[in-house]
Amino acid sequence: MQVTVDGFLGGRLRLAQPETGYRAGIDPVLLAAACPAQRGQEVLELGCGVGVASLCLGRRVPGLALHGVEILHDYAQMARENAARNGLEFDVRQGDVSVRPTPFYDRSFDHVIMNPPYFAAGASSISPEAGRASGRSEQVALSHWVEMAAKRLRPKGYLTAIQRAERLPDLLMALEGRLGSIVVQPLAPRAGRPAHLILLQARKSGRAAFQLLSAQNLHSGAEHVQGHPDYAPEVSAMLRDGAAFSWRG
Repeated sequence: MQVTVDGFLGGRLRLAQPETGYRAGIDPVLLAAACPAQRGQEVLELGCGVGVASLCLGRRVPGLALHGVEILHDYAQMARENAARNGLEFDVRQGDVSVRPTPFYDRSFDHVIMNPPYFAAGASSISPEAGRASGRSEQVALSHWVEMAAKRLRPKGYLTAIQRAERLPDLLMALEGRLGSIVVQPLAPRAGRPAHLILLQARKSGRAAFQLLSAQNLHSGAEHVQGHPDYAPEVSAMLRDGAAFSWRG
């Protein structure tokens, strides 16, 4: 497999990923920024790929115990190697979130993070490249992802997820009866445009009222100007400086 080694968090991380197939963009970095983990806590990432989200989180918050599940052998191995390359501990197991016994079935965690495939089965053409297909097109129902997350969380533990906005109803349906205190942060490309992504946080045994926050614009200005980075200042701080996401609820 041909790989590239790319910089994340302004070069604080150097991570290998496949040259073709699924390649990480800003989404796992935003997911890491949104997780409210604190030193000494344990975090499980479902579908960790090459480890971008977990390793960004580990770079931001020292002293975490990081764990990951990835269905593809090559990606799981690359995640382990990426952790070693950057001096971070990351326990990655190859496995399927829907097959019993699930990975880490005998463990519980303070946080679960996940970036499930964005497209429901049959909603888009499936790439012949295994990594791209696994990363973008749903092979396992979203409900299975949520079920495993809920089972692996400790009481009062947090699930943090990023997903396409149109999948929010599916995500909320899967959360029903499993997790509460749900907060949804829409992410819009620019001011005046519809949200295309959402960040979601939910809590095991949580009883707080549902919150839908005002949209966070990812970019400044009405249109992109070629050659001029235009991430909104707070988004740039997350992507380049490793800042935490500010849940404004």
